[in-house]
Amino acid sequence: MDELLNERYELVKERISLLLGDTSYFNEFGDYIKVNATLLNNLIALYEKLKSTKRDDVSIDYYKSIQADVYSDILGDNYLESYTNPTFAVKTFGKEVGQKLCFLATELRSVIPYAYRGGLESIVLFGELFIQIETLIRDFVSSENDKDYLANELYDILYSFELDNSEIFVNDRLLELFDPDKSFAYDIIMNSDLGDEKYLYYYGEYIGDNEIATHNYLKSFDNKKLYDMAYTYTHGYDEGFKVMLIDRTGKDVVNIRYNIGFELMVREAIKQFEELGLKPVIYPLGARCQDKKLPLRVGYQGTPANKQYDYDHRFDKALYFDKRYVLRRLEILKSTYNDNKDLFKRYAGPAVIEVFGESDFTPTVSDDAYLLSEEQKKLDLELTSEASILSNQYLKQDEISFTIIAYPLAEIGEDYEAIFEKTIEINTLDNDKYRAIQSHIINALDKADYVIVKGAKDNETDMKVMLHVKKDPEHETNFENCVADVNIPLGEVFTSPMLTGTEGVLNVSSAYLNDLYFKNIRLEFKDGMVSNYTCDNYEEEKLNKSFIEENLLRNNETLPIGEFAIGTNTTAYKMAKDFDIISKLPILIVEKTGPHFAVGDTCYSHAEDHKVYNPDGKEIIARENECSMLRHEDESKAYYHIHTDITIPYEEIELIAACLNDGSQIDIIRDGRFVLEGTEALNEALD
Repeated sequence: MDELLNERYELVKERISLLLGDTSYFNEFGDYIKVNATLLNNLIALYEKLKSTKRDDVSIDYYKSIQADVYSDILGDNYLESYTNPTFAVKTFGKEVGQKLCFLATELRSVIPYAYRGGLESIVLFGELFIQIETLIRDFVSSENDKDYLANELYDILYSFELDNSEIFVNDRLLELFDPDKSFAYDIIMNSDLGDEKYLYYYGEYIGDNEIATHNYLKSFDNKKLYDMAYTYTHGYDEGFKVMLIDRTGKDVVNIRYNIGFELMVREAIKQFEELGLKPVIYPLGARCQDKKLPLRVGYQGTPANKQYDYDHRFDKALYFDKRYVLRRLEILKSTYNDNKDLFKRYAGPAVIEVFGESDFTPTVSDDAYLLSEEQKKLDLELTSEASILSNQYLKQDEISFTIIAYPLAEIGEDYEAIFEKTIEINTLDNDKYRAIQSHIINALDKADYVIVKGAKDNETDMKVMLHVKKDPEHETNFENCVADVNIPLGEVFTSPMLTGTEGVLNVSSAYLNDLYFKNIRLEFKDGMVSNYTCDNYEEEKLNKSFIEENLLRNNETLPIGEFAIGTNTTAYKMAKDFDIISKLPILIVEKTGPHFAVGDTCYSHAEDHKVYNPDGKEIIARENECSMLRHEDESKAYYHIHTDITIPYEEIELIAACLNDGSQIDIIRDGRFVLEGTEALNEALD
């Protein structure tokens, strides 16, 4: 097999080298052929360089020059005339041909990280695809066929490529997510000189100012500070199993996710995880179209080279996404899960280091980018549901834990270092203090039939939230007392509301959700389900609705309220106000800085039958709702595989009150301040 692959590689290399000279005989396609042949040739040269030379012995100037060569066409204004830009490609070649050639140019870019990782098979597969299409175009320009013929032939080649190679792509990616022996990044972190920024370029991801600044700042920390940062993260992960009463016996694989630049902290974390008997699996951001889950970016990564580029290609799978492909993908997933079931039993869950501080981004909507048809949207939801059901058979959610922590990027502004230090402080607040304060809130809420949330001034929020009926109030509660274990920083009490009777309007002036900025988002609910929605991102209402449909509802017609919570971390809120970064905070932190609602599944998705308790011994009974209850009849109807928190800042809140059966109410927050007895300390940061 290796011999055959090497023979194919030599043929690809030779053929591509011939395309670096005069390509005028391709007529209007000449520049396209030359640009993409140059990209592949550069990656082949990189592959051979790293194959023959230790990566530590390669100069940083070489790495920087290669990055400039392979990323320059999507950076800044260069993207306006890049063949990976659907608008430019369609303008150049017409819609039917342009979209497909744009798809190809984008898929060829997926070879970039594989060249750094020694991925010969990827170089060969995509090199052969390019040669096949180059041959088609060569024949086309010398024939009398029209562009409809070319578009059809391009489709056939690209569709066949994606379908025929889906077994390789799906199998490789799934094992990459769970097999610690496939962790390319582990060697970089543990065996590189992390004092030299050159190691940043070993990954093949785009390295920008954020990655370099993070590396340089962490390099100024002493060993104790790095150890303590890592301990907060690893200890929270370990505590998660204890708090949720999960037996970790037999679980020895932890998935570490981080942004490039944090390696000094991650190295300490790996050592601490290994002391806990956990081996790290560290997988990269998906590069191929079949591996991407846009708008989500999951895996080790740098900050995006161009967010508009990512947005333009979020639905590229529309080219090949049909029933045949979906059935094939599910078949491969089932086979891979079954063949490696012993590996999946070892998985303990993810440990995630998030980042925040990137500039607000509202994408330009291109009519030339691929979009899913209505039929494809339904297929996508079907695939998501069936794949999730299959995953849960081998990766049971009630047997794994997680932890998430976040830190700022330098892009947040001139106060970066001060914000970073304040974030460390927020991540290590006193659990006992907050647990005691939050118990007062829970005791009041547990007296209620429902909760009301009303916005202040221009905020139109007016929500009624129905709570579960407790059969044994002395030993049961609706709300979880959440401090810093799996979910860092601390500071919220949350529940899964009953949907029936939950209704009203949720309005937030600004929110950063799934890496996208939403301006004045407004959701209406009836019986706990989204019934109407809009925002002010665009002048056209059609675009506003479409933006929410694609990026919040994820092409579902509606979503339920999966969570209602009251955030108590006023210290984090004060930081956000002091530095004017509320719109830049990640959901992880911002959800602790005010009341919030999550649209999608509950916090206990796929683990509803696993009993959980507060520190006072009371069982949290609100672990499901009318949607998740459907799992007993048809699991595909029970879950949406989405959970997005939307937070209302304290200053936009007029009232949160627990409403009792006798018509009385207990105020929790009034005019943006905590007024419930026992919560006064939370106002200190607000004064």
